[in-house]
Amino acid sequence: MELLKQLIAVSGASGDESRIKQFILDYVRTSSSEWKVQPQIIDGKEFQDTFILIFGQPRTAIYAHTDTIGFSVAYERELYKIGGPKCEDGYELVGSDDHGPIETELMVIEHENGSRSYEYVFDREIERGTILTFKPNFTETETFIQSPYLDNRLGVWNVLKVAETLENGAIVFSTYEEHGGNSVGFCARYLYEKYSIRQALISDITWVTEGVPHGKGVAISMRDSMIPRRSYLNRILDLAKASGIDFQLEVENAGGSDGSALQKSDLLIDWCFIGAPEDNVHSPHETVYKYDIMCMVELYKYLMKHL
Repeated sequence: MELLKQLIAVSGASGDESRIKQFILDYVRTSSSEWKVQPQIIDGKEFQDTFILIFGQPRTAIYAHTDTIGFSVAYERELYKIGGPKCEDGYELVGSDDHGPIETELMVIEHENGSRSYEYVFDREIERGTILTFKPNFTETETFIQSPYLDNRLGVWNVLKVAETLENGAIVFSTYEEHGGNSVGFCARYLYEKYSIRQALISDITWVTEGVPHGKGVAISMRDSMIPRRSYLNRILDLAKASGIDFQLEVENAGGSDGSALQKSDLLIDWCFIGAPEDNVHSPHETVYKYDIMCMVELYKYLMKHL
């Protein structure tokens, strides 16, 4: 899990993905010589901080968002959320501005009207607009991994493991998923027009719920706030059953992903969210069981061969 630990150590809140992009690109360029197929890297100014890997003759694209939740420094020590981070007193935050590195703490302010605001605790004023993220704190046991930003560094790690043996497919490293979505429609159109790719898998991390516990396999989402096309979902379920890999069925009424951006686009592209379930969502203590991670990698490998 050393690669996952390294991915988590690179900051990359929504809108600030340039460093994590460069880390992943460097990893691909130094490691892909040992992969079964060396991918073509699709990159350039028009792609901003997203990029695509093309393997062989792709039929299916995997989307993995590279951004995370975080905080923007505003005025008078106030912090504004990037995405939907969980906020509790004492959460450790890190970042840097022109005056140097920053290691601070989050303070939650409860107001009489029931509202909350958020401030940082630091021995100097932090420059406006500075982005702060949860301090990395990676813990691994025989059973689970606990760390901030398993959502979605684990989804990125998953596709990099799948890439090692992938013969035909596309991998999209997308941006802005946690704060409104951005690059998915652009990349989908590129793949649709250049490679006629009309089906996708979403490599992301979902929630532990009453119906989706730890340790029972990867979750295949039948719906969240969006609903994938049933005939495509049925194909995936048939393949998942044939694979013999443990999986769970998720049915939720909220939440979204890069799949939401695909469904809202003007392109008729099938998609399905498949990811390991995590507890302590959007906190510094996100927890995922290693068995579910293994099932996630193996199911993606199987689906990319057979879809």
